[in-house]
Amino acid sequence: MKFLRPHGPREPRCGGGPALALATAIALTMTGCVLKKPPETAALKEQALPKVQVPAAWIAAGDLVGNATDNWLATFHDEGLNAAVAEALANNPDLRVTAARVEQAELYAKLAGATLYPSVDLLARGGGKLSGDNSGLKGVVLTASWELDVWGRVRYGRAAAVAEAVSAQADLEYARQSLAAQVAKSWFLATEAGMQEEMARATIHDSESLVGFAQVRMRVGVGNEEDLSVARATAGTYRDTLRQIELARDQAIRSLELLLGRYPAAALAVTPQLPRQPDVVPAGLPSTLLERRPDVIAAERRVAAAFNRMHEAKAARLPRIALTTGVSSISSDLFLLQSRDNPVWNAGANLLMPIFRGGALKTQVEIRTAEQKQAIANYASIGLRAFGDVENALAAEIAARERDEILTETLADNQRAFDVVKTQFRVGSSDLRYVTQRQLALNSTTVALIRVRSEQRLQRVNLHLALGGSFAQP
Repeated sequence: MKFLRPHGPREPRCGGGPALALATAIALTMTGCVLKKPPETAALKEQALPKVQVPAAWIAAGDLVGNATDNWLATFHDEGLNAAVAEALANNPDLRVTAARVEQAELYAKLAGATLYPSVDLLARGGGKLSGDNSGLKGVVLTASWELDVWGRVRYGRAAAVAEAVSAQADLEYARQSLAAQVAKSWFLATEAGMQEEMARATIHDSESLVGFAQVRMRVGVGNEEDLSVARATAGTYRDTLRQIELARDQAIRSLELLLGRYPAAALAVTPQLPRQPDVVPAGLPSTLLERRPDVIAAERRVAAAFNRMHEAKAARLPRIALTTGVSSISSDLFLLQSRDNPVWNAGANLLMPIFRGGALKTQVEIRTAEQKQAIANYASIGLRAFGDVENALAAEIAARERDEILTETLADNQRAFDVVKTQFRVGSSDLRYVTQRQLALNSTTVALIRVRSEQRLQRVNLHLALGGSFAQP
């Protein structure tokens, strides 16, 4: 059977054509629902931390009133440390993983926004007499469809994806800050180990001099074998301590090299002395902390994403309306097509309304609601931890500063006492046991003082990280 195709004037087959469809789409879109906004930061804090009374100043800071500042890395005036941080930021593999996650989140946000625009497809058929599938049809079909986001389902999805992308960016910034802080602390620990090593070598030198004094005392008849054995044993103990310190220093440098993306060969050179501790403690104000710290900002954006996902799930329970339009030009070498103009325009609309899904859509809303509750609880947890990090870092640095003053005086007293008994032992008016005791006290105080001074710098880095301060140059 052949279908006859009459020849005559060509007219659009649908009244109004694509122009009417476009006007309808614009009208429906403009009358669509307005998206609800996630809770503002102040409202979120009140909801997540209802029992937390934020003080006007940090409790542990006392009278300290310094402002929270950026570019904290420069305050240590250590070019080697600056170079190490820059190398870590460029080569650390964990940071590259986080950066890749940010890139993925941004692309997902871009993908979510694509559904707000019409989709256009082109289908073309050609070939021999049978057109590849024995139908004989040849031609071109151009179609376009556009879902009218009347209830905001697509816009909520895009808003959620954008919030997730911003959260990933904040996570990356906090990862950068954490990496810089970790490199700085590892740098100081490696420097501290080097200072402990030099102190141990000096102690060994003193111990070996006592061995020499003991030998001289034996030759002149005022000493004994016990004193010589004690002196040798003490020197051996300090040599063993030095070997342990050397191992600890190598391990500290290997840890630092891993952060920098290097092979852990314990070959990195660090500064021989700790940098000068900056005087002003950058306490800042507790009320601004949650707006400064990137991890808190990331948690706040995850709450926003969960909020939008919940409303996206609610909108998915409502009808979906889509407009379609197209133009086609089809011919056949085998059939005469029935009365039709060629090309042909068409336009229409689709309505998809979920009637029964076994409770799946309702359950999806409940799942998204539970995820929002989880995001709010996570925000509260991170916020409280942020306050605790600052208070702990402030208290630890202040305590270390006070201990520094105490140990400095104690070290001077122990040094004088050791010099006195060492002189007395050399002239034969004192027993070696007193010299050993004074040397042990001097050594312990020196080790403690080096540790406390390193701790001050470690806690200052912890404080900068806790306050959300950037390490980069402005």
